[in-house]
Amino acid sequence: MITSPGVSQNQQEPANRRHDCPDFIDFLVRNGRLDETAAGRVRNAVASAGHSTDTVLLELGLLPEADLAAAQAQYLSVNVVELEQYPDTAVAEELIPKSFLRTSALIPLSLDEQTIVVATARPMERESIEALGYYLDRRVEVRVARRGDWEQAFGRIYEIADGKNGGPAPIEGPEIMHEGDVERLKDIAREAPVIRFVNSLIGDAVERRASDIHIEPLADKVQIRLRIDGVLVPTQILNKSLHAGVTSRIKILARLNIAERRLPQDGRIALPIRGREIDFRVSTVPTLHGESVVLRVLDRKELQLEFASLGFGPMAAALLTRMINQPNGIVLVSGPTGSGKTTTLYAAICELRRKQRKILTIEDPVEYHLDHVIQTQVKPQIGLDFAAGLRAFLRQDPDVIMVGEIRDGETAKTAVQASLTGHLVLSTVHTNSAAASVSRLIDMGVEDYLLVSTLRAIVAQRLVRKLCTECRKVRLDSEALLERLGLSECCRGALLHEAGGCPACEGSGYRGRTTIHEIMPITAALQELILSGATERKLEEAARSSGMQTLLESGVAKSIAGETSVDEVLRATSAA
Repeated sequence: MITSPGVSQNQQEPANRRHDCPDFIDFLVRNGRLDETAAGRVRNAVASAGHSTDTVLLELGLLPEADLAAAQAQYLSVNVVELEQYPDTAVAEELIPKSFLRTSALIPLSLDEQTIVVATARPMERESIEALGYYLDRRVEVRVARRGDWEQAFGRIYEIADGKNGGPAPIEGPEIMHEGDVERLKDIAREAPVIRFVNSLIGDAVERRASDIHIEPLADKVQIRLRIDGVLVPTQILNKSLHAGVTSRIKILARLNIAERRLPQDGRIALPIRGREIDFRVSTVPTLHGESVVLRVLDRKELQLEFASLGFGPMAAALLTRMINQPNGIVLVSGPTGSGKTTTLYAAICELRRKQRKILTIEDPVEYHLDHVIQTQVKPQIGLDFAAGLRAFLRQDPDVIMVGEIRDGETAKTAVQASLTGHLVLSTVHTNSAAASVSRLIDMGVEDYLLVSTLRAIVAQRLVRKLCTECRKVRLDSEALLERLGLSECCRGALLHEAGGCPACEGSGYRGRTTIHEIMPITAALQELILSGATERKLEEAARSSGMQTLLESGVAKSIAGETSVDEVLRATSAA
């Protein structure tokens, strides 16, 4: 007999039907998780396709995995099982066939003489749960599992962790493979456990809003880490024998050469995940212990290409919009790798493409495909670098040109020439501050008189983690910290915020990222200083006297507003 504490027979009855669960749909509507239009779509899809309600909700993208599990648990008055609550090894492995658990989406969590506790990714389908109770002659307690967590746990417990339950065998041999070795790798990559594991890994990363998936081979194991809100989080350790199969599966999806393990390779994957299309940029690099694989997650749905959405306040967004709407000149975005420079340029392009302009970009690589924009990928191996692409663009009658990065004197001088001939040029440069970008361009060989004639504005930016709104708290030493930072006068009486930690943010205290920035328009005063060879410090002082807010000041303002913590701001600006 199956019992779920607090669930009456009347509540359980509609859940016993396999493909139709109207009461649960009504429950979602009553609780504000679905509107009536969406509920109608679900009912029609369930009736026409014969799929279960939860599958339809996920495939249509109407509910995230975590929200669906929470709603099911609330509806059935049971708990959601967390990833760390799954067992390390199989429970009752000798009593319950693995094939039954896979087909029924069940994982036993614990077993005693009277009760078995199971996690299920399909809690609304009761037949298998009841069958398990009758088969074992025990009471079954149900926990609702998030589908991604369930697949990850099942693979680790039953198929992946030790490589002996249907998992692939180790691949040994030379770096240069023979035809038979390649075919063997292809066979392993097509095995169901490997396919399920890769699918689960990718699905879990998307569900947790990861920006990158890192598969890192070590001497005796393989480490899986996700970059979430800019921080690498370890998630799994795999047996070394699984590395070749998992890597080959990803290479096949990305259309890479699985036989080549000596050279770096780059590719792309497009997959439907949880009801929406997700792009992945794949990079493989040979290391001492095998190939390291990184997948950059490019989720168009999560991409918000507006200055306000990226973290620019109303005044900053208005200033930046004014700078990019000039008919010619150069606007630069500076910062280290991973500071969101390209995304800011994309937002600028989305603002500009509303006008009747021809916009061309040359990038390395092309991160997102933008409608009504001509985008080109650099190919240095055939001579198509930034400078060559920029020169070719000038013969395409453009209004706006975006250059992925100004990294050498040739590109810098060509950008200046393009702006002098009536084009708006947007680009990035690797410097720590807005003022430092001026010195960098002069060091590349750009004459100062040409620079002051073309440079319109420089934006320096960093990405910082946003505080979780559920658990953020006021920092008690706000006054002392502001005084130490030299901001006590301008921020007198202000209260800073810091991270807490709760289930909503997985205990980190943060959820999402935002931008802190400094915007330096090139005024007449700054032009005179540049021509006189002024230092970076003098340029920054002059910009601040004209109203520029520094990176630190921008970050502290966001901490006062409760958007981020001073610890995050100091971490992001320590190199500035």
